[in-house]
Amino acid sequence: QVQVVESGGGLVQPGGSLRLSCAASGGRFSNYAMAWYRQAPGKQRELVARIGRGSTTNYADSVKGRFTISRDNAKNTVYLQMNSLKSEDTAVYYCNAASLVPFTDSWGQGTQVTVSS
Repeated sequence: QVQVVESGGGLVQPGGSLRLSCAASGGRFSNYAMAWYRQAPGKQRELVARIGRGSTTNYADSVKGRFTISRDNAKNTVYLQMNSLKSEDTAVYYCNAASLVPFTDSWGQGTQVTVSS
């Protein structure tokens, strides 16, 4: 079963940038669709960005044009480049690895992103 570990969170000022990383182990990375979700206090977890096996991407409307998801299959890693950060981007960001065959739905522990002056 694949395991994923996030890193790269922290405190950043509004308008700043961060890059999150998610390292996967224990499975064939190229077989998984990878995604970033986030959960702010008092809110439901929401999809931020997703990248498929063929590197097709999709984004939440709230982050389009500011965030970029990418994957490096050689390094078993997916990234989330976050630019022009806003206070409303403050949340715990989670990495997810998913596949249908075999069924996989693996989550990391999350990394905190705080956007504040």
